[in-house]
Amino acid sequence: MNKKLQQSLETRRRITEAAKELIFKKGYKATSIEDIVKATGSSKGNIYYHFKSKEGLFLYLIEEWDADWEYRWKEKEHLYPTATDKLYAMADQMALEDVDHPMAKAMDEFVGGDNLSEEVRVKLADIFANHFAFNKDLLEQGIASGEFQGDAEALSVLLESLMVGLSQMTRLVKLGEVRRLYRASITVFLKGISS
Repeated sequence: MNKKLQQSLETRRRITEAAKELIFKKGYKATSIEDIVKATGSSKGNIYYHFKSKEGLFLYLIEEWDADWEYRWKEKEHLYPTATDKLYAMADQMALEDVDHPMAKAMDEFVGGDNLSEEVRVKLADIFANHFAFNKDLLEQGIASGEFQGDAEALSVLLESLMVGLSQMTRLVKLGEVRRLYRASITVFLKGISS
């Protein structure tokens, strides 16, 4: 790797780490590009060179968070022999690791904004398309093994909607033990698709 590329990657990493720390501490809206400039010593132009906008930077952080979630999932997926077991384990991972995560709170704030550009909406749609594909793959495993029935593509959207809605509700309203609620939602979902 040449020195210029290495410096560029290091700058990008420094910007993302500072932005993540600030957003986790202050929230998405309260964190400005100027805050990131101060924290990194980078210029505004340098930040915009790497990410085009504050929204672009945050979308990158969402993708990074998703990639980390999938990595953690793949490390343990082999522990769950059936698709049903995997659905419960996925719900556990979400309940135990994601609900109170600062990134989840920042994402609610970001997505809840009503002034999202079309470019941002398209990128968010791509991010959710990856979630749907993950769900679809898991549901297709269950359909192939005879555990589930139905249209995996449609069910993947329903499953994602159930998980996202539950995630938002558990952050808005203290609903008791979050893990129990996530597992109960999977039970209800499975009653509708079990063979």
